[in-house]
Amino acid sequence: MTIYLDAGTTYSKIISVNEKIPSLTPVDVVLKSEKEFNYYILESKILRDMDLKIHSSCGHMSGTEICENEIIALAKGAKQYVEQNSTILDLGSRDAKWISFQSGKFHDMDWNTSCASSTGATVEMLMKFYDLKPQDLNFVSEKFNVTCGIFGLEKIMDSISKGENASVAVSKFIHGLGYNAWNFAKKPKKLYLSGGFCENKCLVDSLKNYCEVVLLGRFVLCEGLIYE
Repeated sequence: MTIYLDAGTTYSKIISVNEKIPSLTPVDVVLKSEKEFNYYILESKILRDMDLKIHSSCGHMSGTEICENEIIALAKGAKQYVEQNSTILDLGSRDAKWISFQSGKFHDMDWNTSCASSTGATVEMLMKFYDLKPQDLNFVSEKFNVTCGIFGLEKIMDSISKGENASVAVSKFIHGLGYNAWNFAKKPKKLYLSGGFCENKCLVDSLKNYCEVVLLGRFVLCEGLIYE
C-alpha cells in the first residue's frame, strides 16, 4: 500500500493507492489510470496512534523523513485543475498560502504562518465558544476589520454585548477574514480555493463578493505529493 499524507494541525488528509486502510472509511474513492485512489480525512491527533507507513508527506504534523514543502505540494496538486493564468489560495487551520501561475508556469507566492486572523482554528474556536454550527453562519454585507485576529475577537465580543446575535457577529468576522484573504492573494478576479474553508459557505460567499471562486476541495496538497 502506498500512502500520501497532508498532516494539518487539526485535520489530516490521506490518499492511499490501490488498497484501503482497514481502520478508516474513505470519504471518496476515485479510479485514475487503472489505479484506485482512496481519500480520507481524520483528526491529526489520531495519527499518533496509527502505525502507517507513509510514502510522502507534507504539513505541520507530518513527522516523517520525506516531507515536501507545502507550497510545492500546492503548486503540483493544483496545476491539474487550474487555467494557464491562475491564483490558488490554500486556507488552513493555522496558515494561509497562495501561488499564481502565468502561462502555466509558477509566477508568484506568499505564505502567512503567524496571523490568526487568516486561519480555520480561530473560526473553529469561535464556533465552539458560541455553540454555533456551520449552517448558522451566512454571508452578511457588513464585515469586521480583522487585520489582527485579536482585535477581530474584540469586535465580536463588543458586538454581542450590544445585543447582536452571535451568528451574525461571527459571520461578520468571517467576511473580514475572506476580504483579508482576497487582499493577501493580491485581489485576483478569479480565485481557486483549497482547504477546509471550501466547506464553509459563509467564507465562500464572502469571497464571492469580491471575485469568482472555484472550489478545489481539501486534498490538493495531498495530491501534489503524487503528481509531478
